[in-house]
Amino acid sequence: MDITILLYVLVGFIAQVIDGALGMAYGVSSNTFLLSVGIPPAAASASVHMAEVATTAVSGISHWRLGNIDWNLVKRLLIPGVIGGVAGAYLLTSIDGNIIKPYISAYLLIMGIIILVKAFNQKERKGAGEYTARVSALGLVGGFFDSIGGGGWGPVVTTTLVARGKNPRLTIGSVNFSEFFVTLAESVTFVLTLSFSQYWQIILGLLIGGAIAAPLAARMTKLLPVKALMIMVGTLIIILSIRTIYLSLA
Repeated sequence: MDITILLYVLVGFIAQVIDGALGMAYGVSSNTFLLSVGIPPAAASASVHMAEVATTAVSGISHWRLGNIDWNLVKRLLIPGVIGGVAGAYLLTSIDGNIIKPYISAYLLIMGIIILVKAFNQKERKGAGEYTARVSALGLVGGFFDSIGGGGWGPVVTTTLVARGKNPRLTIGSVNFSEFFVTLAESVTFVLTLSFSQYWQIILGLLIGGAIAAPLAARMTKLLPVKALMIMVGTLIIILSIRTIYLSLA
């Protein structure tokens, strides 16, 4: 590769800081960066999820110990999320990266817009803890697009549930807890279908950058209001996605 591992360390660092502040968007942020520098879609998504297994495990355990888990919601999300994630990962490895890249970037562009919209609409509403079959369908869709786009489980699932009036604390905790199993299933699928010998720099870089940022993220993000950070992140994702779409179609 002509790009040094230091770039991937920086990407992992920035993505972890963003995730630490917003509680989501690690995958969307890092995958957008990787696509913008020419990494194939399957390799980008696989690398992000391999690095994310460790961070989602720590996050899930933390929410469990803090009592932020609604087990009824987890039951609705976990299995559909895993099925959707595995299906998306398998599809991604079966399609020519050059063909699917502009579509993935379009999806990431939408995720950037969602983050921007959420930045200007942060009213918290508490709703009942009743979940219908629609939540399972949401988990299926969230898992599928998470693997296809290298991220999106949080922006798709968490944002939708909170917008419907569900308890923000329990929703974030339950979605993050479920995310570990979804990410693990996606990573196993990528391992079985891809050769990682040429992508070890990306995975290692993301892991190192994320590990360095994790303990610093909380302090760093206190210096910048969450709304301002969301606006910056959403705008950056939109700009990079448009650039990738333009280069792919040019």
